[in-house]
Amino acid sequence: MANWNTPEDLKYLKSDEWIRIAGDVGTIGISDYAQDQLNDVVFVELPEVGKALKKGDVLGVIESVKAASDLMMPVSGEVIEVNTSLKSRPDQVNSDPFGSGWIAKVRITGDADNPDLMDAAAYAAYCQTR
Repeated sequence: MANWNTPEDLKYLKSDEWIRIAGDVGTIGISDYAQDQLNDVVFVELPEVGKALKKGDVLGVIESVKAASDLMMPVSGEVIEVNTSLKSRPDQVNSDPFGSGWIAKVRITGDADNPDLMDAAAYAAYCQTR
């Protein structure tokens, strides 16, 4: 069994995005499990700053040498910042998925409660079943 890093301060979706919530701002990226499954990330399509998205909407697209996958919004919010360094260095998603490989920051609108968000233990257990 692989042992993926699942930081305790994050919440996770079954579609492998994570969110770190600080006040009304959520930082979003993909999990260590997801980057491991994708292998070498070669492109990240970032959302537009100012775009309002609902929970479950497509935030962007991540492409690797193996596949392309939609990035899903874990909460409703407005994109306030994107990680533009991923345009030239998409491999940061692989090397540091919880740090320099973050994808977008959103100002959370409405209720940040999403019953689909799992804590680290639940997400780690879910990854072991796949």
